[in-house]
Amino acid sequence: MTDTLLDIGDSAHNSPHYLRIVTDMAERCPVVTQDAIYSESGIKLVDKGARIDSRLYDRLVQHKLREPLDAHLSVENAVGVEYLHQTAVQMLESDPLPMLLRQALGDGRKLTEPLRHLPLTQPVAFKLTVMREQMPNLFLHSLQMALVSLYLGVRSGLESHQLTSLAAAALLHDLGALHMDPSWRDPRHKVTGPSRKHLIAHPITAMLMVRDAKVYSRAVEVAVLEHHERMDGSGYPRGLAGKDISVMGQILLLAEVVTAFYEKYLDSPAQQLSLVLRLNHRKFPGGLVAHVLALGDDENDGQVQSALPQGNQIGALASQLAKAFAQWEQLKKSLPQELAHSPGGGPVGYVENSLLMLKRALTEAGAHPDHHGALLEQLQGDEQGLSELAYVVREAMWQLEHIVYGCQRRWHADLEERSSPAALAAAQWCEWVRSLQGE
Repeated sequence: MTDTLLDIGDSAHNSPHYLRIVTDMAERCPVVTQDAIYSESGIKLVDKGARIDSRLYDRLVQHKLREPLDAHLSVENAVGVEYLHQTAVQMLESDPLPMLLRQALGDGRKLTEPLRHLPLTQPVAFKLTVMREQMPNLFLHSLQMALVSLYLGVRSGLESHQLTSLAAAALLHDLGALHMDPSWRDPRHKVTGPSRKHLIAHPITAMLMVRDAKVYSRAVEVAVLEHHERMDGSGYPRGLAGKDISVMGQILLLAEVVTAFYEKYLDSPAQQLSLVLRLNHRKFPGGLVAHVLALGDDENDGQVQSALPQGNQIGALASQLAKAFAQWEQLKKSLPQELAHSPGGGPVGYVENSLLMLKRALTEAGAHPDHHGALLEQLQGDEQGLSELAYVVREAMWQLEHIVYGCQRRWHADLEERSSPAALAAAQWCEWVRSLQGE
């Protein structure tokens, strides 16, 4: 882990992607050097007081810099605590999810006041300004996630200084995205195989930048690092589980999902989120989930989302889901008996345990994969019931893809070479599931 941190820390300080968006921003927003910029070997690259522009990219990208680039830069109209506070106030009055949070607490000041007390160094303010100017959706996502996190923090009884730390962790959790290849911001970008390492690195990059600021507590660093962990150990970057994830980390990992759902689904987000949290209840902290589900109690989610599978499509997807379980049982028959019954921790064990957990979750959600046909017949004419089943089936199909990606990421070389009966069975099942996407 230490070597990984060193490698990622070095790339974060010398990222060509970050350098590009900074110099691109400088074409529209005046950016000036507060101090001269030197290479690691002592070569002066840019004088103090110089105006940065895109023409400097080629010169700067050729050198490893002595210090992070934004330690020497200032920008007009930089993000500050008052700007963050005012923007949050506006969101509470106009945006659907923040409005729900304000209504649930009855006082929006509980959600905005911690933002007034954020420690915000010049380099951190610069990074947030780059995000606002070059990645505005990510900036608004981070601020909205801070509001969700603060709502969960207030409901959890955190003290005022803890809420300030929580706000900082939520606001800064995605700083690592500033250093990622722009292709990751393309919604059509597919995350496959070894390329997942770039995705897994971004919480580490963000944590290192928070640490470099030297004004945030260790708890803030840890929470930023943990915002993609899951309570069942299926998250990243460290695969922590349960109480090994910090209190603020648990808040952030749930707030990230809540925020993403309300951004992605404009129609019936609370209903969809409720079903997904129910289907994946082992991944998220139960006490916090209860506070989230309470938000949707008064929301009108009765309409059926047009993007959901309808009629025969639900039955077709449910059939595919049942076949995926059956296909795995069939492939297990080709394995040595001891491996089929005691799969251990390799690819067979991973697929087996993941499918068992998915089947258990489907059963607890009232949608056992073997009973979808009968359930469909019972729900004929019940639009609400069909809508809920469609949500569950669609989410379960996504979970199948997640199992495939997880298996391929962990045992990529073994699955490619099919170096053992276990690898062969897992590779064949993954290929079968991936073939469903083309049907």
